[in-house]
Amino acid sequence: MEEEGVPTAQLMTSEIITVTPGTLVEDAVQTLLEEDIGSLVVVDGDNRLVGVVTSNDFLEVISNSELEAGATVEQYMTDQVITISPGDSIQTAAARMITNGISHLPVEDPDEGITGMITTTDITAYAVSHA
Repeated sequence: MEEEGVPTAQLMTSEIITVTPGTLVEDAVQTLLEEDIGSLVVVDGDNRLVGVVTSNDFLEVISNSELEAGATVEQYMTDQVITISPGDSIQTAAARMITNGISHLPVEDPDEGITGMITTTDITAYAVSHA
């Protein structure tokens, strides 16, 4: 559904880094650090979205000393993923993030699947540059 305003697709990052549910937490954290990103899209064997895991998810686990040896992403990922369409406005994206208390929103095209990620940082940077 196309809306007025700046479309999410215009600000999203289209290079998505993915992991599988069976990826070791230490490998996922290393990927976040190496790629300097805050979230990873979790996909199944058919490359379908099954979850999202963020650096905040791991910080909480580590701060609570809950990380077990051999722990996998599946144990800590969010599996009820909220997405947005590429044609939806950034205002809709911001409202969805605020309503759901999230800072990373996968952009999902009905035909192509996950095509990108938009974050609060993306939206804030745009707002500041256009103020």
